[in-house]
Amino acid sequence: MILEAKWSNSMASDARQLSLFGRVLNALPNWQRDNEVPGVQLYDRALLTAVLSLIGFGFVMVMSASMPEAQTLTGNPFHFMTRHVGYLLGCLVIAAFVLRVEMQTWQRMSPIMLLGVFLMLLAVLVVGTTVNGATRWLSIGPIRIQVAEVAKFAFSVYMAGYLVRRHQEVRENAKGFYKPIAVFAIYAILILMQPDLGTVVVLFVGTVGLLFLAGARLLDFFALIFAGVLAFVALVLLEPYRMRRVTSFLDPWQDPFGSGYQLTQSLMAYGRGDWFGQGLGNSIQKLEYLPEAHTDFIFAVIGEELGFIGIIAVLSVLLFVALRAIRLGNLCLVMDKAFEGYLAYAIGIWICFQTVVNVGASIGMLPTKGLTLPFVSYGGSSLWVMTAAAMTLLRIDYERRMSLVQAVQGRLK
Repeated sequence: MILEAKWSNSMASDARQLSLFGRVLNALPNWQRDNEVPGVQLYDRALLTAVLSLIGFGFVMVMSASMPEAQTLTGNPFHFMTRHVGYLLGCLVIAAFVLRVEMQTWQRMSPIMLLGVFLMLLAVLVVGTTVNGATRWLSIGPIRIQVAEVAKFAFSVYMAGYLVRRHQEVRENAKGFYKPIAVFAIYAILILMQPDLGTVVVLFVGTVGLLFLAGARLLDFFALIFAGVLAFVALVLLEPYRMRRVTSFLDPWQDPFGSGYQLTQSLMAYGRGDWFGQGLGNSIQKLEYLPEAHTDFIFAVIGEELGFIGIIAVLSVLLFVALRAIRLGNLCLVMDKAFEGYLAYAIGIWICFQTVVNVGASIGMLPTKGLTLPFVSYGGSSLWVMTAAAMTLLRIDYERRMSLVQAVQGRLK
């Protein structure tokens, strides 16, 4: 009775906290309907703060890193910044939509999403837009979408749904293990035809990671790893430009003005950054010495302008987001919310591995793969898809907390 009285008295004050974005966006998530639970925080404020901080920081760094190239290409130093503002407005729309979608809807729609993205990947090969020799984008009016980015999210949702439906088969039968691998192989072939090896590697790692966490047999697991490594080596050997990337990664100073140019410029940016950096806006390498300074190699500009301390701060926030997702997956599985748990795992693995590849490429530890830094790099498709993934994590956590609250209320009645 005392607990019920406390919950009743705090109803008015705590109801205001249930809106994710406060009064300005109060109507967007629509979480207050029939869910006014006093004394309970119904969303992960720390995760939301981390994601918003990364997006805001990304806007500042994109503005800093893109101005010289924008001036040269368009005569307007704020060209890329203006476009990035448009992408951020798109993020608000995506966040408003994703936060309203129940997780059971994602689970029910996962096969349709997979088929839809498959058709989009086919469309890219026929009517796609080519940029820098790669055909990866679908143009829909003024909007240009990189379908491979959408494929990461759709495949994560599909894998989570598949592991719920076929969990026992995956654990006990090789057939259950290799079915999603066959689906992955179809996706991989279409994405490699764009070409985009980096996305294929991300999808492969996410698939393998989820199968491992689902308890797949070690024999199947190691056979898949071995096959994946062989396939990667074959793909590198078959394409001269990929081979050049690997050799330049091993010794970029052998050809500093040719195949090793981008990496040597990136390393010089890190060297100038030292501990505390040259100061925001004071990068030299972004003055058209370092290609893709505001996209794939934005981390090098961060290192030059903010130094080692800035790098550690950014990586710490990204690590926090990834670990938060993994922890959320554990909590959901404990509550028998398998789909939500596996999807949170998939998003955590995705964010973590893509960060490792992007940073590893810019510091010379991995070959260049053309992957963006999550939430930070310039690019509408990447930013929109990562926003959808982050908002999905918030929705998963919201539903988990609501289940706990409802369980407590049921005991009090």
